Amino acid sequence: MPTNSRLAPGIWLAVFFLALGWSAWKPHDYPTWWLEVLPALVALIALFLTRKRFPLTPLAYWLILIHSIILMVGGHYTYAEVPLGDWVRDLMGGDRNNYDKLGHLAQGFIPAIVAREILLRNYVLAKRSWLPVIVVSICLAISAFYELVEWWVALLSSEGADAFLGTQGYVWDTQSDMFLALLGAILALFTLARIHDRQIRIVSAQGPSELPQLMP
Repeated sequence: MPTNSRLAPGIWLAVFFLALGWSAWKPHDYPTWWLEVLPALVALIALFLTRKRFPLTPLAYWLILIHSIILMVGGHYTYAEVPLGDWVRDLMGGDRNNYDKLGHLAQGFIPAIVAREILLRNYVLAKRSWLPVIVVSICLAISAFYELVEWWVALLSSEGADAFLGTQGYVWDTQSDMFLALLGAILALFTLARIHDRQIRIVSAQGPSELPQLMP
């Protein structure tokens, strides 16, 4: 739940399940849909299990929701066939649908805030100067693991591999995916650190039984 009000958790859950229901309605194919949407479902379960013991800041909750929607859109169409990506490709004169690149940018941006919060609130680091290095390293590790998962899926399922991988013939797809995750993590730290610190102070002051206000 993202706030201590009754309204915001309801909005969060309503948006999540509306997007999930739309995504699951006649997707491109269900094996690919499950592969793409599974991380969002795992995140939902994790947030539910930790909502009282370790409630996150509103910033983290809403970013997780945005990332989940990105995954659901990709799962519905497959990343290579999302209409928004086609529109941007035609507008910019490119030769591929780059919606998957948005997903990999988010793969660095959103986990950076979540990792940052977990590290700070659990006092994992003795020196805060190491925080950006550790956070970026965690995001790169997540990105690398995801690329390994894509490779394993390609080995196990020749039918769903192309739709799940979404390389579209781009030889540097894996490297560019990890670079965008790196860029996303750095952008998150530069743009949201102050807001995030403010919300973390509110959460820490309130304790685990209460949740922070929605706005910083």
